[in-house]
Amino acid sequence: MLAETICSAAAVAGLGIAAITAYRKRYLSAARIAAYALVPLGLVMIGAVDWIAGTAFSPVAWAGFGVLGGAWLLFSSTRAVERRRAGRKETTGGAEQAAVAPAASSPSRAVAPKPQVGSAGQSGRPAGEDFSDIEAILKKHGI
Repeated sequence: MLAETICSAAAVAGLGIAAITAYRKRYLSAARIAAYALVPLGLVMIGAVDWIAGTAFSPVAWAGFGVLGGAWLLFSSTRAVERRRAGRKETTGGAEQAAVAPAASSPSRAVAPKPQVGSAGQSGRPAGEDFSDIEAILKKHGI
């Protein structure tokens, strides 16, 4: 009963502020203030305030929140154990493969084709030195 009274008083105060704002020829702001002021009144009228008050002071509702929290903990812990087991199977089953780096991370020089003679004359530098400044930066950072 107290919550309904407070929400109704807030709605009336908000509508008063909206009327003052409209009197000052700020109609868009007045309409927005009136919309915000009517929200608590609407919540009282549909019974949402009673439901919230009933939930907040109900021990059964709090026990339900505890049960939901426990269910969430069970789901997350079983998922973590499942991921850990999957990680162990990969490392124990393919220990030799895990020690070898994948082919994509091999150096680009081993994969790159040999430079052609005609391409060196176009830029004035040999084709192998095009990335020397990039290689220097990578070496500086330890990559």
